Amino acid sequence: MAASYVKFEVPKEIQTKALEILETARDKGKIKKGVNEVIKSIERGLAKFVIIATDVTQPEIVMPLPMLCEEKKIPYVYVEGKEAIGKAAGLRVNCSAACIIEEGDKEALQDIINKINALKK
Repeated sequence: MAASYVKFEVPKEIQTKALEILETARDKGKIKKGVNEVIKSIERGLAKFVIIATDVTQPEIVMPLPMLCEEKKIPYVYVEGKEAIGKAAGLRVNCSAACIIEEGDKEALQDIINKINALKK
């Protein structure tokens, strides 16, 4: 069963691609890790893409993220596993959310954003 804050289902293929884009941005661009940093980046208009885990044990922590993203018109995606986000972000611990500030591969990011927009419709 999906968490209460999950607004749309994301296929595994898109989740995997989103994590790869996060890894690329970590190496070649700039990312922020953790819910607090992601919220600050969204509110400041710096975030270009947000990744949110669906297996957060305290969902109220990540609940505002989809609403904030929609308000600021920032694309976002859900990924099964905060462990996967932590690993893609270069952490040894789990991470409930991360965002891309400077993309490493603009074409790949735009491609995934287009696929996510198609899912929402």
